Amino acid sequence: MAILIKNIRELLQIRDEAVKKVSGSAMAELPSLRDAWLLTGGDRILDFGTMDEIGRIAPAMPAGVRIIDAAGRMVLPAFCDSHTHLVYPASRELEYIDKIRGLSYEEIAKRGGGILNSARRMHEASEEELLEAALQRIREITSLGTGAVEIKSGYGLNTEDELKMLRVIRKLRDHTRVHIIATFLGAHAIPDAYKGRQDEYVDMVIGEMIPRVAAEGLADYIDVFCDRGFFTVTNTDRILNAGMKYGLRAKIHANELDYSGGVQVGVKYNALSVDHLEYTGDEEISALLQSGTMPVLLPGASFFLGLIYAPARKMIDAGLPVAMASDFNPGSSPSGNMQFILSLGSIACRMLPEEAINAVTLNGAFAMGLEDEYGSITRGKKANIIITREIPTYAFLPYAYGSDKVEKVILEGEVVADK
Repeated sequence: MAILIKNIRELLQIRDEAVKKVSGSAMAELPSLRDAWLLTGGDRILDFGTMDEIGRIAPAMPAGVRIIDAAGRMVLPAFCDSHTHLVYPASRELEYIDKIRGLSYEEIAKRGGGILNSARRMHEASEEELLEAALQRIREITSLGTGAVEIKSGYGLNTEDELKMLRVIRKLRDHTRVHIIATFLGAHAIPDAYKGRQDEYVDMVIGEMIPRVAAEGLADYIDVFCDRGFFTVTNTDRILNAGMKYGLRAKIHANELDYSGGVQVGVKYNALSVDHLEYTGDEEISALLQSGTMPVLLPGASFFLGLIYAPARKMIDAGLPVAMASDFNPGSSPSGNMQFILSLGSIACRMLPEEAINAVTLNGAFAMGLEDEYGSITRGKKANIIITREIPTYAFLPYAYGSDKVEKVILEGEVVADK
């Protein structure tokens, strides 16, 4: 189907030439067109321009084009959420009550809660149950504007259950137009059976899990939770090195709870992204500036857990690129609403609206290796597009936190949500 969106109040994130990411001061630049139109054909963006020149596309207008009048509305690329754990067996609201009572994330984990709680339930759940629950979450985030998402394993913590999670992620691709990236996260926590024998568990991840994940082609990337109380730099180095030998590029959970060395080991292995980064200082920033690694902030986890927020302002002012993602998971960020993440970027991380929008579109696409196809309004890219409700300016997107500003979502050239 071809779609012509006309009378767009402002068309955001237009890039005449493909730009892979934006860094430092360039993050405050958001190219746009006022009083614009946008034409799609099949699953691609064909063209765009201002309404006073719309006549030039009449000769090339595809037959049967659907016309959408976007008067008073903004149009921008669909959100690219580069860090989620949205395949999980059950919610964990009882642990939420423990948090209210004052227990920390680490204290809950030591009591057998947290990731280990989800791992026990994962073992009992069938692929069909996991698929149906995940599809409901995919439909929700799609309606809120997400068009590409990374989903990690990590609630299996044994070979068969990790493979089960990754197979569910693969099946999800057959049921949605959202582009899904799969990441293997066998090193998410130390299972009960390996308490006091952490190196043995790492041996199993390396010697058993990684070869089987690679043999079935179940993952695009490999990840490790490198932080205090979880996996050490030495553990992480071994796992990433093994993954690299099987063609799995690194992504890292790092520095959520302390200065862990995770950023540096991620840079060492040319990680596509290092995520969380609540504890980021001059050494981490220096390492990232000398790399091609994307820093990904997860302010939803800081909000839900009451943690400090990553120093986005310091990172951008130092010249780094920054992406933001939802960290959608049952324990520390039970929401995949990227509109709220966009708001937290400005409210909590002191990012300008332009910086926050870049962080959840173009830079988010880069953090998944999808920057050539997603994240901007560029001719030839996938037609993954949000049409907002009537709003006065694009600054209203982060400003009006809690409100659903999305009216229509177009993925691969098809309207998939229309409110």
